[in-house]
Amino acid sequence: MLFLPYYFFIMKTLVEGFTKQLQEALDIANAAVLTKKNNIQNIVVTGLGGSGIGGTLLSELVQTECPVPITINKDYFLPEFVNANSLVIISSYSGNTEETLSAMKQAIDKNAQIVCVTSGGEVRAIAEKYKFDTIIIPGGHPPRSCIGYSLVQLFKIVQFNGFVKTDLLHQVKATITLLDDEKEAIKVESAIIAKKLLNKIPVIYSLGSCEGAASYEGVGIRFRQQINENSKMLCWHHTLPEMNHNELVGWVEKNDALAVVTFRTSFDYERTIKRYDICKTLFAKYSHSVTDITAKGTSKVEQFFYLINIGDWISCYIADLKNIDAVEVNVITNLKNELAKS
Repeated sequence: MLFLPYYFFIMKTLVEGFTKQLQEALDIANAAVLTKKNNIQNIVVTGLGGSGIGGTLLSELVQTECPVPITINKDYFLPEFVNANSLVIISSYSGNTEETLSAMKQAIDKNAQIVCVTSGGEVRAIAEKYKFDTIIIPGGHPPRSCIGYSLVQLFKIVQFNGFVKTDLLHQVKATITLLDDEKEAIKVESAIIAKKLLNKIPVIYSLGSCEGAASYEGVGIRFRQQINENSKMLCWHHTLPEMNHNELVGWVEKNDALAVVTFRTSFDYERTIKRYDICKTLFAKYSHSVTDITAKGTSKVEQFFYLINIGDWISCYIADLKNIDAVEVNVITNLKNELAKS
């Protein structure tokens, strides 16, 4: 009998429990006590990595509905335009992210209206000191595995403050049913795709124009990040139609190291679909393989989460095939340790 190392099961267990996380996230959001923000002219979500990707996904999901611009900040410094009429959402799972703490202090100095989403750390301590609205989510897990917790709270914040009319939280409820119903099919498809990507360089595309959704590049970014961290592999992502104006020219010679994965939704714009159909022939000619992953679900939220979940499973199955620990991020830990010395 083959005995697998304990770490094979940690990340996969977290992915397996994704719908339970979404339900708990809904419970947290429904119980959260927030205060209405006034005269908001712009929203800034500041966070990095697994905490920051939620902001990217939020901005894409509500871009065609939210009446004020949403800026995603993934750096030490906030944009100059941030002021008392800005809603700054501090998103840090650990609460100790160096760059996010820097941005948080600037938001305070700029008298921005602040809401925090965190499991604790310095962010929670500062929030308690200044009495900022704060939604506390469960800690103790790799931040990238807790996207459900953080993203649902972002939905709560924009919905509570009247920036969207769509009931995003209700769509999360429908997502839970969808993912539970499709769980085994998702796992089967993910395992097949993982074998295609093993020992290859994944090239991840999404069709950036969506009717009523503006873009879902964030789904591609999320998948890239999961391949980086869980599978310990380099890859890249791009969107159509933008890649038609630059990257497409690079597809001029056969490279069996490349494996294309394209995310599709029912919201894909017809002209972008036409562009992809033309490009797909080229990708097939010059790469090892081309795989389309088509989202299920009726709403944008359902389809976004469906693609996120299948991407998470693929990254875990690749880690299994490589016999590596999907959880460990020693390179990042070492970087933080070195930074702490100065």
